[in-house]
Amino acid sequence: MKFGIFYEHQLPRPWDDGVELKLFQDALDQVELADRLGIDYAWEVEHHFLEEYSHSSAPEIFLAAASQRTSNIRLGHGIRQVITNYNHPARTAECIATLDLVSGGRVDFGTGESSAILELGGFDIPVETKREQYLEATEQICNMLAMDPYPGFEGKYFSMPCRNIVPKPVQRPHPPVWVACSNRETIKMAARLGIGALTFAFVDPLEAKQWVDEYYRIIKSDECVPIGHTVTAEICMVTSFSLHNDRKEAVNRGLEGFEFFGYALGSFYGFGAHKPGRTNLFQEFKEARDKRLKENPVDIESALSGGAGGIGTPDDMRDHLRKFEQAGVDQVTFIQQAGLNKHEHICESLELFAAEVMPEFKEREAERVRQKDTELAPFIEAALARKVRMQQLADEDIPTFPALGRAIVEEGKEEKSIMDKATH
Repeated sequence: MKFGIFYEHQLPRPWDDGVELKLFQDALDQVELADRLGIDYAWEVEHHFLEEYSHSSAPEIFLAAASQRTSNIRLGHGIRQVITNYNHPARTAECIATLDLVSGGRVDFGTGESSAILELGGFDIPVETKREQYLEATEQICNMLAMDPYPGFEGKYFSMPCRNIVPKPVQRPHPPVWVACSNRETIKMAARLGIGALTFAFVDPLEAKQWVDEYYRIIKSDECVPIGHTVTAEICMVTSFSLHNDRKEAVNRGLEGFEFFGYALGSFYGFGAHKPGRTNLFQEFKEARDKRLKENPVDIESALSGGAGGIGTPDDMRDHLRKFEQAGVDQVTFIQQAGLNKHEHICESLELFAAEVMPEFKEREAERVRQKDTELAPFIEAALARKVRMQQLADEDIPTFPALGRAIVEEGKEEKSIMDKATH
């Protein structure tokens, strides 16, 4: 398998001066360390207005900074909000291409639409149309990256004239495309669209096999019709992450942060209500957690089950990851920056993982990828043949657009001609 690290830029209250600066600088240091250690991916979300849970509203800037401090690690938008009111499709295409250039071709383009009312409402995006808007925008962004020129588009949710979107990415026709998946239905959608599945749901490895099998069944079927110009057949799943040779210390360092991640996620997307600038999410979480722990103290063995299986000793993590590997998962990415997890503990965990856990999986990776690519090649070829592509304009059909000054002069001449005719 491949491995990644994942960032929401969580920042529980209270917020003292300098804490956001430290948060971002620490994260850049962690990505630099992960690159040196041989971690494969660094994923960065895009969220807006989700206080404490995610202060990552401009991932393209963070990833660009990370690109200049790293050499090999792939830099993933996990995800970029692609609906037009968040980011116009042409601007997304420009940002993805530019990031691919400054990183030397290391970008993965994760896409999404969000299900948080604070985000959708803040950008005036109706819940009932967000999936349609997502599909329309994602397809056109891929066309913009791949086509020269982009022929223009008259859509239901956005329109634009013929333009050549520059720059173009290093990875042609465009970087690998993914979508955020929170349940089995979006996993199936990802497979139908021929794009990678970033499964931001904490799935037990036994359940993961069902998701993986269903995804690859669709990839191999006539249901797969690529939304982009390539097929990215990959499944990435998230897990918790806190390693120490003493299991109890690993739990002490990482479990609260992981539980806050889950609580905040549920609050913004499920059960919560939020007053901007005033709701104290971490205080709510601590009160609920303290009450629960008084009634049911942490049992280390049960704490390491399910999504929390990445918290423990290197042996615990190795057993946990083997189950994902056996299920056919392509990548596991770690929720290491969560709650009040400490920077130094995150770095120690990454170093321990790279030294004692990762080598076993790396040894098997090249052969796994070779076998998988060989098996999927005819299915991907068939899927791309089913794609209905936007027609490239012939040279004589590409419109010409006069500069503003010229247009004003020509418009003035036209008006004068009309006036002259009217007076004779």
